[in-house]
Amino acid sequence: MPDILIQVGEHECTADWTDHCPETRAAIEAALPLAGDGQRWGDELYFRTEVDVGTENERTEVPPGAVAYWPQGNAICLFWGPTPVSRCAEPRAASPVNLIARIDDTTALSGSENGTRVRLTEL
Repeated sequence: MPDILIQVGEHECTADWTDHCPETRAAIEAALPLAGDGQRWGDELYFRTEVDVGTENERTEVPPGAVAYWPQGNAICLFWGPTPVSRCAEPRAASPVNLIARIDDTTALSGSENGTRVRLTEL
């Protein structure tokens, strides 16, 4: 069963926690629910949070469906395809992110735009 419900505007998807960054995951999990107005950057949607965590097993290239925390911007990032800094079709962050979860089906993300309300809650 999925761990997280992600509401993107009027659409929903679910995600499972990963073990890549356990300290970051714990901080995000403790802060749920989290919500904000999303900013679209290629096939990435991100929103700022009050959570403040440093880098942990950080990476710039992530798999499609990645849910990550961006320490440089104190933001939650949802990736489903290439961004302006991608070299091919892979999702790539502007600077290192901490991978915390994986979205099961990213269909709900593709229609998002700047200002789309994003909300993460635990299932």
